[in-house]
Amino acid sequence: MTISEKPIMTAQGSSGGRLLLFKDKIRIERKGFDAFILQGFKGDKDIQISTISAIQFKNCSFTAGYIQFSFFGGQETKRGILNATRDENTVMFTKEQQPAFEAIKAAIETRMHTPTSKAVSSGIDDLEKLAELRDKGILTQAEFEAKKKQILGL
Repeated sequence: MTISEKPIMTAQGSSGGRLLLFKDKIRIERKGFDAFILQGFKGDKDIQISTISAIQFKNCSFTAGYIQFSFFGGQETKRGILNATRDENTVMFTKEQQPAFEAIKAAIETRMHTPTSKAVSSGIDDLEKLAELRDKGILTQAEFEAKKKQILGL
């Protein structure tokens, strides 16, 4: 990990799992014997926040809790805690560890719903190109307005 990759938040889970939040990504780390037994030699996994489509969060009760990430192109399991323990997109936690995972979940969700400057500039570039097509007569004003609303999310 370089100095520029210092995590914003971390949450230490059970069974050797740890979740780190960076500016634009999360990292799931696995360390120790328990992690090897459950996950094998999979190593650390980085997931870009922009690709996360959902976060499943199970509070601790009689069993451990977990946080599981679904993302575009991912193969997460969808059958409860037993399968979640083997899912590489899941980090398990105890009741004592749960507050840290609740905080990191909220921070990730905030980042998921905040447009990045890259996305905003891309939208502006798209609008400029559409305006040129409209000005050249390739698009009608109605087509331009419809596409503009789509780009701006209106």
